[in-house]
Amino acid sequence: MDWTRAIDNYCERLSPEFWAEPVNALTNFAFVAAAVYAGFYAARKGALDWAVFVLVVLALAVGVGSFLFHTVAEVWALFADVIPIQLFIVFYFALAMRRFAGLPVWAALLITLGFLVGSFMVGGGLSRFLGDALNGSEGYLAPLAALLVVGAALIGADRKGAGWSLVGAAFLFAVSLTFRTVDEAVCPAFSLGTHFAWHLLNGLLLGWLVIAMARFGEIPRPRTA
Repeated sequence: MDWTRAIDNYCERLSPEFWAEPVNALTNFAFVAAAVYAGFYAARKGALDWAVFVLVVLALAVGVGSFLFHTVAEVWALFADVIPIQLFIVFYFALAMRRFAGLPVWAALLITLGFLVGSFMVGGGLSRFLGDALNGSEGYLAPLAALLVVGAALIGADRKGAGWSLVGAAFLFAVSLTFRTVDEAVCPAFSLGTHFAWHLLNGLLLGWLVIAMARFGEIPRPRTA
């Protein structure tokens, strides 16, 4: 693999230069701001334990990795972009199963594994079927569906705070995903593209999700004999 091969995936980029995507690059600070705010919020609430701290660090890593990709725009930077995103998704799902749904560790991990396998199958299947029609957004449809399904299930289980937070996050994610998907399509009419809006809304989304975990996540207590 050529780790330094240049990548041009977005409407704003017209050259391989470092600052060829200034708006896409700088809007990644939305992730940093959201992570810092969510971290301070959790600390004030006394909810900044190891798991919430990991979420904050991953949200920061998403911003840093995406900034690298939208400046350097090489293969290694692409991995720096997508790996923190995937880690946040998987870790948050497992934590939601544990702290929102109250499942034991083994069940939370098993369901998370099923979600991970299902995500790859859905993303890969849609990619083969639709080609580039979704502009690479097909991999995010399973996480979007998970927010809706898990949120609705929590509402039905009378965990309304956590449930409505996830449902609200799903609608926000749907809007941000729309902006990501149409980026290339709007190029002829709007040369800046819409990918920057994906960054701004997803920064808000990750902060929203971290705060929801700090507010509504119930830390499992060891059972006493």
